[in-house]
Amino acid sequence: MIDNERQITLVRLARSGDAHAFAELYEGIYKDLYKAALYRLGNPEDAENVVSDTVLDAYAGLDRLRDENAFRGWIFRILSNKINKVIKNYVDKREHEMAQSIEDYSEVMPSGENSTKTAEDRVLIDQAFAVLSDEEKEIVTMTVFGEYDSGEIAQFMKLNRNTVRSKYSRALAKMRACLA
Repeated sequence: MIDNERQITLVRLARSGDAHAFAELYEGIYKDLYKAALYRLGNPEDAENVVSDTVLDAYAGLDRLRDENAFRGWIFRILSNKINKVIKNYVDKREHEMAQSIEDYSEVMPSGENSTKTAEDRVLIDQAFAVLSDEEKEIVTMTVFGEYDSGEIAQFMKLNRNTVRSKYSRALAKMRACLA
């Protein structure tokens, strides 16, 4: 991770057209971008594509970044918007999968009691996750799968740490209610 002073210097250089400065910024944040995308999308290829698109848009739009200190949050917001677009493109597919009956899953899965239980669990989890807003999905995903703490998520999403905790708690309550 790049320290704050170095980040400000690199952002200023990148704004003036220094591609090497932007490359250093990218190098310092790539893993976090990829990790967040992978946890939200669950597919390495989609995650790589979204990160690539994010970096291209960030480089092209660097002049729109108002505060050099906010580079990390700014690029994560671009990533989040890209991820949401990918998810929206696959909504029809996901809705179809969730609407399938347990028997349909059982036909595709290997026979046996455990595979049927796994299919049932997956359908229930998908249904519970579907009741969440995009923001709640992002917070739950980053907390559970990304193992980010509320402070890191707050920084990525430009929210207060306590707000992130509250939204996470409410999201889990919504999921519990759906599973009850």
